[in-house]
Amino acid sequence: MRRAALIPWLWQPLILVAALALLAPGQSASPSLPAWDKAKSHPQQSEEEQQPTFRVNVQLVNVYATVIDGEGRPVGGLKQPDFTVYEDGKPQKVAVFARESRLPLSIVLAIDTSLSTRKDLKLELDSARRFSHAILRPADALALYQFSEIVSELVPFTSNLTRIDAGIERIRSGAATAMYDAVYLGARALEARQGRKVMVVITDGGDTASKVDYASALRAAQESEAIVYSIIIVPVAASAGRDTGGEHALIQISNDTGGKYFYASSLPQLDRAFEQIGDELRTQYLLAYYPAEQFSDSDYRRIEVRVNGPAGAHLAVRHRAGYYTAKSE
Repeated sequence: MRRAALIPWLWQPLILVAALALLAPGQSASPSLPAWDKAKSHPQQSEEEQQPTFRVNVQLVNVYATVIDGEGRPVGGLKQPDFTVYEDGKPQKVAVFARESRLPLSIVLAIDTSLSTRKDLKLELDSARRFSHAILRPADALALYQFSEIVSELVPFTSNLTRIDAGIERIRSGAATAMYDAVYLGARALEARQGRKVMVVITDGGDTASKVDYASALRAAQESEAIVYSIIIVPVAASAGRDTGGEHALIQISNDTGGKYFYASSLPQLDRAFEQIGDELRTQYLLAYYPAEQFSDSDYRRIEVRVNGPAGAHLAVRHRAGYYTAKSE
């Protein structure tokens, strides 16, 4: 009985030897080599195959440009040959060109309802209502947000003016100001939208309650391709006594996304700001391109758009300052 019990044990080495013999010549029982080890194990590769390769970014980059003259008025009627687009200083080939007046708009209208804006709130709401009625077409959509210590979406994206008016009527004053949160959440809501994406922020520029910081709000706006317009409500624009930290940050977000900022302290100034925003949105240009091969390790690419020829010396172009090749988490 003891001898019979040992037989399977004695056969185990023989079975292992037989299994190894069945392996193809040069094959081993080791795990697969990682890719870089496999490359080293094939010295017969040609020199061309061993050359380093660089990734080509095939993402279509959309650049929405506003051209203005010396008087600050939008300039329409330009054509594709009138523009040159640069990425990190290198000229790019424009793959898509369009005048933007016909493309649909997605607008986030974010209104500051904190305690510091209470006395101006009615003026803001009246002007916002007129803007909505003037700018929206059936193909467009507007989402209404209010922000104080929290950010609330009162109306999701819609072109129904009755729903928007009803949402404006529901706006109520709050306490603190979560301005960066409003920019961040509005940008995330715009990210999945098609066509042009615009955010209009009406605020006194302070921020006292946000959970995200300036850098996160700016990056979210850039990643969503949102154009941010800021209407800053102040009694006196040049007052040295007010807190301008959040105000300057909002101005920078507007500049870096190709938008614009306005100061307003009265209903006519509010209406004029909204009118200028509407004029710009009807005369923008789309310049889209596939980036040329990149050798930089940075995930941020800088963009510059110029108007060619002698006319370019008298015209200014506003557009987003750049884009990220990878989305933030």
